[in-house]
Amino acid sequence: MRELSVEQRKYLKGLAHTLKPVVMIGTQGLSQAVINEAGRALAAHELIKVRVLGDDRAAREAWYAELCTALDAAPVQHIGKLLVLYKAAEKQKIKLP
Repeated sequence: MRELSVEQRKYLKGLAHTLKPVVMIGTQGLSQAVINEAGRALAAHELIKVRVLGDDRAAREAWYAELCTALDAAPVQHIGKLLVLYKAAEKQKIKLP
């Protein structure tokens, strides 16, 4: 899991504000298919939102950590049922401060 500075995280939160969720974790939980889809979305966009349909906050936090670890992505924000992840591409589109 990558680490971001406070300034970088704040910048990415601002960019993520207008994004729509591109991956959904359903009632079945975090599956390999969801991890694969999130990986494809991160490769294409660098910054993504993931919507979680469950009401269990502890499960959401565990899935967030597991997703970031599996994809070597940085956690940006967990607000309600939305998770925001960032992973720089080889040819970076987003220039971090």
